Amino acid sequence: MAAPLELSCWGGGWGLPSVHSECLVVMAYAKFSGAPLKVNVIDNTWKGSRGDVPVLTTEDNIVSQPAKILNFLRKQKYNADYELSAKQGADTLAYIALLEEKLLPAVLHTFWVESDNYFTVTKPWFASRIPFPLSLILPGRMSKGALNRILLTRGEPPLYHLREVEAQIYRDAKECLNLLSKRLGTSQFFFGDTPSTLDAYVFGFLAPLYKVRFPKVQLQQHLKQLSNLCRFCDDILSSYFRLSLAGISPTGQDTVDANLQKLTQLVNKESNLIEKMDDNLRQSPQLPPRKLPTLKLTPAEEESDSLQRLSP
Repeated sequence: MAAPLELSCWGGGWGLPSVHSECLVVMAYAKFSGAPLKVNVIDNTWKGSRGDVPVLTTEDNIVSQPAKILNFLRKQKYNADYELSAKQGADTLAYIALLEEKLLPAVLHTFWVESDNYFTVTKPWFASRIPFPLSLILPGRMSKGALNRILLTRGEPPLYHLREVEAQIYRDAKECLNLLSKRLGTSQFFFGDTPSTLDAYVFGFLAPLYKVRFPKVQLQQHLKQLSNLCRFCDDILSSYFRLSLAGISPTGQDTVDANLQKLTQLVNKESNLIEKMDDNLRQSPQLPPRKLPTLKLTPAEEESDSLQRLSP
């Protein structure tokens, strides 16, 4: 009997099995290759680290990062690319590199750096799945990590300022989406009628951008104009994640959005309160510690006190 495969990942919303791109990549590949994954969704009772998800756990191995997890699954005979030619395999690597270089920075910016999206959608959603008080700290760290990752790949000469970086990454992302749309054409998947690794990566990067309801939708609007990419995401969701998403209705989604809005207000209120308390402590005058006066006894009182200690 094969060793059980357990995948720890962020949960879903907005009709998605997960709102986290890298988790979606692994989940989609497992569906395409037939890997029997048991999915453990992270919530506010989760005891492990959240910085390395998705994480694949077996009896003898712990594997993180999508590329390493997919390689591990292939070694276990779960291969979604066995029908690809050598050229198609090379094209897969080239398009994945394109996604990570051109599209991923814009996806990270949309979720974690764009302030309206971060404070109204991203931060409340993730904070609700992290135990207090870490829920007030970790989303901010994840946001800084996303910004650092963007600047690492885009914050070099001649792009010195963040606004210049933002303009460039959205231009690159739109160009990448156009190339993907042209490559997909009218096909069901990128290499014919069978999904492969490239389909898992494209789905993982596009589906959250397509489905999550953001107040700032610059890149989302461009994606929705490319109907074949939207159809591609919808087909994978309905064909491979239908059972896990059963029972989600528009009314139910409206309830989720209403609850998320209430949670947004609560998290922001708590964050503002903590920041105000911290500012008050910093601004309050710091007085040196007071020394208590030392009482001195007269010679007569000292003699009387000594006699009292010696008396039975």
